[in-house]
Amino acid sequence: MVAVRLRNLVESDRERLLIWRNSPDVSAYMYSDHKIGHEEHDHWFDVARHDPRRRYWIIEADSEPVGLANLADIDLVHRRCAWAYYLASPKVRGLGVGSFVEFQIIEYVFNQLHLNKLWCEVLISNESVWRLHELYGFQREALFRQHVMKQGHEVDVIGLGLLASDWAARRDAMAERLRAKGYVIPDRTCRAA
Repeated sequence: MVAVRLRNLVESDRERLLIWRNSPDVSAYMYSDHKIGHEEHDHWFDVARHDPRRRYWIIEADSEPVGLANLADIDLVHRRCAWAYYLASPKVRGLGVGSFVEFQIIEYVFNQLHLNKLWCEVLISNESVWRLHELYGFQREALFRQHVMKQGHEVDVIGLGLLASDWAARRDAMAERLRAKGYVIPDRTCRAA
């Protein structure tokens, strides 16, 4: 079993995130295709660390940084936010790290932020991720046809949403699934840093 945790971004993550974001394994599933330069990345990084409507965490597996998770468009009035994550390290894929991160983020959104809805957009080609979201109770709410350009081609995007009530019905089964894989899941909320 891999020990997984989420930690806040720190300045020393700046260069690592630029390398990850420009890697073909990560950029293939992002909306943009262009190589991100230092100026664009530095602007994003500085805003990301100080914007109250966003939250970013480094995903660590066995104390090694392996990916990024984030919340965006945090709206306390309408009680919703968007989320995304990626695993930049190929060696942790298939070990349940993404599933554990999904559990932690959902718990944080509904039990710490007390929001009612978590939503996301996933390229239709990223089937393993949208299937994982559906396993966790996310419902397909939209198909955005030809929504983004990837390598010169229009690509469809799936919009998914999870309500707090959906999670209440699914949480115990998902916690048990992770426990069966050896992950430690508290009886109550699993807090993100």
